[in-house]
Amino acid sequence: MKMDRRDFLKAAGLSALVGLGGKGAFELLKPGDVDAAMHHEGHGHGHGHHEEEDTGPKVRLAMLIDMRAIDKEKAEKIIHACHHEHNVPNWGNPKDEIKWIWEEEYEHVFPDSYNEYIADDIKALPFLLMCNHCDEPPCVRVCPVKATFRRPDGLVAQDYHRCIGCRFCMAACPYGSRSFNWLDPRVALKKEGRELNKRFPTRMRGVVEKCNFCVERLSEGKQPACVEACPDVMHFGNLADANSEIRKILRKRISLRRKLELGTKPSVFYLV
Repeated sequence: MKMDRRDFLKAAGLSALVGLGGKGAFELLKPGDVDAAMHHEGHGHGHGHHEEEDTGPKVRLAMLIDMRAIDKEKAEKIIHACHHEHNVPNWGNPKDEIKWIWEEEYEHVFPDSYNEYIADDIKALPFLLMCNHCDEPPCVRVCPVKATFRRPDGLVAQDYHRCIGCRFCMAACPYGSRSFNWLDPRVALKKEGRELNKRFPTRMRGVVEKCNFCVERLSEGKQPACVEACPDVMHFGNLADANSEIRKILRKRISLRRKLELGTKPSVFYLV
């Protein structure tokens, strides 16, 4: 694909600006507040009284993580299920690490909104991080070849064959949710002696990858691998459907979302 030099520089400049990020924050939603938020986001901002009202998307996929149900053992089970399903290699060092879903401490998940008075049992929990599949994904805006894109159902997808390895998307993502293959992942998988999941392609050196909400399983009518591994912890569904199970849960539970002030509108909720 040819790209005009001016367009490429514009993409690079935007990447640098977004990559600087902003002050981290999280959103605290009282039970039921998500209904008001969805109502607001589901209406357009058109000008004039005769313009048709935008009723919003019919599907907006989202993940809920129940922090009251998780523990170290379940967190490890979830990570293993995801990484096994998608042939994610383990290089054994942080520099070459590839991560689709990983564990972090509370203070690192919400660094600029750390509450020292929050219950100690919450602080001690293993918070699972992944791609937030944002409604306004900065990674999509900066990709010069459209290798990453947002689907109508809200899923932020990645085309490994189209990726040129510029890593603009990594600089733009405020959640650190993307990994770059410095090495050939198939080498690590072979060394591990792991049995490959032949239903999902192995990647190549020089491309970026991340959580995809198990799009290959969704196409078969299945739940994401993490949900199947621990259905009491992970909940997945249609946030745009007021009668969906995840909307019913959000009406009853307090939830957090990461760095909401950046305007990305993440689709991963933490139930506390």
